[in-house]
Amino acid sequence: MTTIDTLCTRNKEFAASKLPAGLAMMPAMKTMVIGCADPRVDPELIFGLELGDVAVIRNVGGRVTPSTLQTMAMLRMVGQAEGAAPGAGWNLVVLHHTDCGITRLAQYPDILASYFDVEASELEGLGVQDPWVSAAVDVAALKANPFLPAEFVVSGLVYDVDTGLVEVAVAPTLLRQE
Repeated sequence: MTTIDTLCTRNKEFAASKLPAGLAMMPAMKTMVIGCADPRVDPELIFGLELGDVAVIRNVGGRVTPSTLQTMAMLRMVGQAEGAAPGAGWNLVVLHHTDCGITRLAQYPDILASYFDVEASELEGLGVQDPWVSAAVDVAALKANPFLPAEFVVSGLVYDVDTGLVEVAVAPTLLRQE
């Protein structure tokens, strides 16, 4: 059996017995998680989420990059089209983790600089080597973005891949006071 065969078989089981009816396009928990593409850090599993609970954006390092912000803007437009644009009562969760693969890219500053759309000299300030620092940096980047709704609640979490536990790196706060 190939990997695709396995995936399709599992999908048939899901569709037959686990697909909830009538899921809304907008997340039931009014939450967006920005997390890493690392397969050890699946937000749905580590938070015990159900299908439709949260929107998840995953990338290398779970970082807030120009591409992440563009994705968030597009999702907001989808929400507006659905008559349910994200805003008051919504949570933005930055989820970083220990032993992240992005730390292995320190020897490629040009690649990292391009990823973050910064000069290589600015990389040290992005906390690439420390998930607690990087979570704080990314929360600060979200807070500094004037295009995000001020009434979002933003937080930074760090997942430990060895213990399976999450720690709060940045306590939940309003994106901005206006």
